[in-house]
Amino acid sequence: MATRLTVFLFILFGINQIAKAQDPQFSQFYANPLYLNPAFAGSDKCPRASLNYRNQWPALGSTYVTYSASYDQHVDWLEGGVGLNVMQDAQGDGAINTSYFNLMYAYTFRINRKFYIKGGFQASYIYKQMDWNFTFPDMIHPLYGAIYPTQEEYVPTDFTKGYFDFSLGVLGYTGSHYFGFAVHHITEPPESYRENSDAVLPRKFTVHYGTKIPIRMRGFKKGELYISPNVIYQRQRDFEQFNYGLYFNRKSIVGGFWFRQNFKFQYDSFIMMLGFIQDQFRFSYSYDLTVSRLRNATLGSHEISIGYTFNCKSKKRKFRAISCPSF
Repeated sequence: MATRLTVFLFILFGINQIAKAQDPQFSQFYANPLYLNPAFAGSDKCPRASLNYRNQWPALGSTYVTYSASYDQHVDWLEGGVGLNVMQDAQGDGAINTSYFNLMYAYTFRINRKFYIKGGFQASYIYKQMDWNFTFPDMIHPLYGAIYPTQEEYVPTDFTKGYFDFSLGVLGYTGSHYFGFAVHHITEPPESYRENSDAVLPRKFTVHYGTKIPIRMRGFKKGELYISPNVIYQRQRDFEQFNYGLYFNRKSIVGGFWFRQNFKFQYDSFIMMLGFIQDQFRFSYSYDLTVSRLRNATLGSHEISIGYTFNCKSKKRKFRAISCPSF
């Protein structure tokens, strides 16, 4: 009941004011690259598929649970990549369920033998459902619980809402460096259940950069050991987030740690990740250790990703795949 009450207060705030909703997020950004930037579509030489699961703040119940499935591949005759991403986000024990259907295409520009740029476009359909079976504050008796009828005046006539959405992205990469920029929700579609409301889904801006640095140590062959520092900045209306950290690779084992903070230099989470790569298969688990004031109430966040890269024939044209982390 407490969880649903919290979600209701959030909805009520969004109904009566300009909404400040934020998109679901994943700590393992590169395990779900199509969600990070549509320009990643077809950035690998062979087709790939991925599954992602995130459970945020499990101490509060099923407060924020997100599922994602993706597939993308490079297509020679299209001179670029195509991708599909389907995502389901459940908030407040199912009080709000949002489904995302994203189709994307990314054209590949070959600047020279070593440098490539991809420009991506994404078309989406977003479908939201709300369960209005809430317990309002005025229904609660201090001893007997929810026994009173509510005096709440506003009740939506339709508990579903669907709308189209569009996003753009740019990705540049060489053999060891990669960077990108993406803008999601370009048209800022309205998402309120109330007519004539100013509540919209705000634009989200993403900037990311990373590099791959081989480490040469006695006892290790070339390419067996390297680190990959990465930074990601995101802004959605007044909300800003900065993630930075390192990946460590030794043969099939991948590890890493990240810090997440806002631009007021307030730390939110310390993220730890451990992964395994064997041939075409990859698996990873990460845990977000909450370091803000919510640390004693949330139990952090858990995230799991599974990926598979399919075998494919050699490309007729020389095509350089991006060398970025898988998680």
